[in-house]
This record gives sequence, C-alpha cells and structure tokens, in this order.
Amino acid sequence: MPDPAARDAAEEASAFSHPAVAPDASAAYGAHPDQLVDFYAPRDGREHAPLVVALHGGAWRAPYDRQHLTPFVDFLARRGFAVASVEYRRGSDIPRQGATGPVAGRWPETFDDVAAALDAVADLAAEHLPQADPRRLVLTGHSAGGHLALWAAARHVLPAGSPWRLPAPPALRGVVALAPIAHFERAVELNVCGGATTELLGGDAEFAARAALADPAVLLPTGIATTVVQGRDDIVVPAAVAEAYVDAAAKAGETVGFTLLEDVGHFPLIDPAADACAVVAEEIAQLAW
Repeated sequence: MPDPAARDAAEEASAFSHPAVAPDASAAYGAHPDQLVDFYAPRDGREHAPLVVALHGGAWRAPYDRQHLTPFVDFLARRGFAVASVEYRRGSDIPRQGATGPVAGRWPETFDDVAAALDAVADLAAEHLPQADPRRLVLTGHSAGGHLALWAAARHVLPAGSPWRLPAPPALRGVVALAPIAHFERAVELNVCGGATTELLGGDAEFAARAALADPAVLLPTGIATTVVQGRDDIVVPAAVAEAYVDAAAKAGETVGFTLLEDVGHFPLIDPAADACAVVAEEIAQLAW
C-alpha cells in the first residue's frame, strides 16, 4: 500500500506541473486588486455555451491564488464550456500571533467578494465573454473553493439581516463541489488544513456566530441541484467532511449527489492529466447541458 503522504505529494506535483493558461479576457467586479474574474472561451468556438463559474482552493490563504486552477479551467474550456474563474480576497501572508502559517481568509471580505462576483458575473460575461449563456450557469470549486461554491448557492437561506442574503434562490443549474470543506464542525474535528476553518471565521470566540452565516452544512436545504465529487484517499480534506455534509443535507430533506472516487486523493480532481478530472467535467455537463 503506498504511503498516503507520498501519494498526496505526487498527486499535488502532477496537478501543479501544468503551465498556467492565460485568460481570453479579465474584468474587475470591484476596486480591490483581488476582485477580478478571468474569462475563458469555449475552445471549440461554440456559441451559447454553458457558463461555469470556478472558485479556486488553497485553504482561503493568500499564497494560493487562481493561477493554480488555470489548467483545470482550460480543461473545461476545451470541453466546450465558457468559464469564469473568480479571484477573491484571502488571508494575510503574515501569521496571526500564535499561528504556524498564514491566516485563512478575511472576515467579512472573503464572503463580500464571492457574493459580489456572483452578482456581477452574468453582466460581466455578457460584455467580455459573449459566447457564454449565463442562463445555464453552474458553480464549481475545489477544496476551500468548493466551500465557497456551496455557500454562494445557499445565500437565499442565510438568516434575515445578513448582508449577503438573496431574496430568492440564485439562477443556477447547480453546483459541483470538489473535495469541499463543506461541514465546518467535522473539518475542525479533523484539523483540516491546519485549523483553516477556525481561522476563516476569526478564531474560536467568533466561530459559533459566524458559522451560522458561513457553514454550508447549516444552510440547508437550498433547493439547488448539488453534487459533491470526492476522492476516497484524500488526506487534505478527508472524505468524512463531504460525507458529513451529505448526511446533513439528507437530514434537512435534501438529496445531494455524492460521487466518491476510488484510489483518488485531493488534487486529481483538478489535474487535467488525471481520469478524475474527466469525471468532474461529466458531472458539470450533466447539470449544464
């Protein structure tokens, strides 16, 4: 049996070995330098292509930006999708006092940005990516980006008074969340990404109140078609986190699709060289077409 850490390192190296792919266009959805969307046109030249909005992972931490997701985004474009890759504000490069790594996320800016980007993306696509059909919009995201995709689809379930709350469900065909940090309580129990979930919400003192506004597992049911794709051998965001989210959805009366891939870890889901990436594209296609 291969060493799990060695396997994870090899899978990460493969996913990160592809050169970055430049977008066909970029647009700002706000004044901050991180408030950007990159657009990728379908490589087959088709018109009225489904629009996939992609949110990158990286534990909501500053060193990880959208560049590492560009090979995956280009893979989707080569499958005939129009793609919008969203950047958003992440945590500081400087560790919080007592922390061992960069702080994860900013409260409330990370959530401000994702909400603003999703509210603006249809209009921005109409201007910068006319091949896209925003009426066929699917959200996807990997790891921390999977969390943000699930959260963005649940904004209409947020408590009254939340600045991010939508009055009605967003106009989505669905969500395909890839190894998402989708259940905060379970993620904290497993110390996912070195305590990133607690850092995202500002620490233990703020956790309970802010989790009510940020944890996809408590913002259920959404009424939005949702699929989770997860590698069984993932040691970065273990399958137990996704399973807890799927169970929470079932208890809330909602069925969430769950595709559990054998002999797959965290990174093959966004690695164009891996079979798992093709599975992801098929899951997106089932919602989009």
